[in-house]
Amino acid sequence: MTQNLITPPSARKESTPTTLHGHVLEDDYRWMRDKTSAEVISYLEAENAYTDSAMEPTKELQAKLYAEMLSHIKETDESVPYRNRGWFYYVRTVEGSQYPIHCRRLATGARFDESQPEEILLDVNQLAEGQPFMAVGGMTVSPDGFLLAYSTDNTGFRQYTMHVRDLKTGKDLADTAERVGSMAWAADSKTLFYTTEDEVTKRHDHLFRHRLGDAAAEDAEIWEEKDERFNIGVGKTRDGKYLLMEAGSHTTNECSYLSAETPGGMFLVIAPRVDEQEYHVDHRDGLFYIRTNDTGKNFRVVTVPVDGGGREAWTELIPEDKEAPLEDFEVFAEFCVSARRRLGLPTLTVTQFGEGGRLGESKEIEFPEPVYSAGAHANPEFETDAFRYSYQSLVSPASVYEYEAKSGASTLLKQQEVPGGFESARYASERVWVEAVDGVRVPVSVVYRRDGFGRDSSSPLYLYGYGSYGYPLPIGFSASRLSLLDRGVVIAYAHIRGGGEMGDQWHDAGKMMVKRNTFTDFIAAAEQLVAKGYGAKDRVAIEGGSAGGLLMGAVVNERPDLFRVVLSHVPFVDVMNTMLDASLPLTVAEYEEWGNPNEAEAFAYMRSYSPYDNLKAAEYPAMLVKTSLNDSQVMYWEPAKYVAKLRTLKTNDAPLLLHVNMDAGHGGASGRYDYLKEIAFDYAFLLRELGVEG
Repeated sequence: MTQNLITPPSARKESTPTTLHGHVLEDDYRWMRDKTSAEVISYLEAENAYTDSAMEPTKELQAKLYAEMLSHIKETDESVPYRNRGWFYYVRTVEGSQYPIHCRRLATGARFDESQPEEILLDVNQLAEGQPFMAVGGMTVSPDGFLLAYSTDNTGFRQYTMHVRDLKTGKDLADTAERVGSMAWAADSKTLFYTTEDEVTKRHDHLFRHRLGDAAAEDAEIWEEKDERFNIGVGKTRDGKYLLMEAGSHTTNECSYLSAETPGGMFLVIAPRVDEQEYHVDHRDGLFYIRTNDTGKNFRVVTVPVDGGGREAWTELIPEDKEAPLEDFEVFAEFCVSARRRLGLPTLTVTQFGEGGRLGESKEIEFPEPVYSAGAHANPEFETDAFRYSYQSLVSPASVYEYEAKSGASTLLKQQEVPGGFESARYASERVWVEAVDGVRVPVSVVYRRDGFGRDSSSPLYLYGYGSYGYPLPIGFSASRLSLLDRGVVIAYAHIRGGGEMGDQWHDAGKMMVKRNTFTDFIAAAEQLVAKGYGAKDRVAIEGGSAGGLLMGAVVNERPDLFRVVLSHVPFVDVMNTMLDASLPLTVAEYEEWGNPNEAEAFAYMRSYSPYDNLKAAEYPAMLVKTSLNDSQVMYWEPAKYVAKLRTLKTNDAPLLLHVNMDAGHGGASGRYDYLKEIAFDYAFLLRELGVEG
């Protein structure tokens, strides 16, 4: 391939039809699934070469964008230290280094003492030496503070290897395990519990117990989860007294417990699983505190004595609030924290414990802006009189506050510094409501420049969406986003159904047999933002990734005329072929999100919106589709097949580019500088196609 490509690569066709429920699914590009094939690799490399040539004229703009983004990052920085078991833990970064360094200092009092010598637990830069990719999956320090269990992935496939480091010597021990998910220490600091995933389906289905020093011995298998809908994880209560094993699907879960003092014992089920019911557990003073949706979608809190019986023994502590779903519930020795959403915005309420565990005075933490994100920060200690929370908005950088539970006073510990001349007052954020086709009101968060670049009917408009798995789209600060805002782009985030902004009911209204609500909500958001004067109808750009990439494919098939530019990251676009293959990671568990296509009604509904199956001859917008060769969640062949098929159907000459990261996984590049370059690449494409290159 040359740098002056005139035509894109042309993928060969090989018909491999699938017949089910009387319908034929045509798939001419199934051959791309063979990752070991030289032909497949050659084709992906040809796509990359074509994309590079098409983007060659933007190289100067990419470099400029990268420099801008870098100028807004404090490269040498340090997180707010948090206390845990006699140490203060923190993370720092160093200018020029791609990865963080995890550190601690001895705690000599209530406050962080910088005079204490620093101890480096894990320098991820050292782990990454000689590796094109490096990610740390989990880290947990033993109760005695002398051992660190951690896991690493050097391919991007999210398949982690567990290691145990002696923090006295800084050396890793011989104790390891493969395909590890969660990890938790017993109280003796010698017994380590961990979960593992199936090598093919990547479902976390086994729990093991490992005795330190028995590296040659076979670890004891504690549990095998045989229901293919469920994954398991292991953790601990905040007070450290109990190990918890949770088996969960998208809609149901079950929790078992074991005293951390008796790691050789058996895990006991707190309450047997019941379909469509979830419950989440912590412990305080002989009681399990349980957040559950057993009587309503918005969750309530109940208590039950340890070993005190099943659901019939649950005592209600906090009733369900029909207007405000309870997203989380944090238990401490003297108080508890309820995290809710009201009209889609997060709230935090701190409540004192009174005599006998009864609830006392409650105070809600106040937040100053109309659009924001807030939630618990690092709070590992059970015995504390303060609660740390994080706060940020579209115009306010990430901050960490400490809330004094008794006085109700919040103290700012740190706000992320944004160098390069950033001034929050230059930007405005709003919350806009749009009306869906069925009359439901959908919130949209908007941010734009005030001074001379404010939103108007000629502005370029960028709209982001996700809308799946009950995941609330976070509304946070982004330093890299300034490069768009400072060029007059109005940026909006659509909180469409299928997400979790309004709780489980919002999720339920955009999944399974009503999934199309997600797509029509997004289209309505784009149309009405234009109608309200937030942007020009011929300058609308959209972006989504993973399940949000499915959203991109569906709305573009539905309304290719509505959008000028599309950024689609690791998109789940080949819905039918993927969901019909139970051997692929995630498939069976995700029947509860998308439906089971082996059932005729679900098959017909899913086929009606599957992006790959609904491509047609039409004028499509400019599109940049990105994937990674080692993606374990949305396999690289989905976007590759999608682009190959679309090339044979689109009737205009708008760019259609595929970029494949050959050394990464679902999240893209792992190094922070490499990741910034990926964003600069995306923004250069977007700005060029919107006609905003200056």
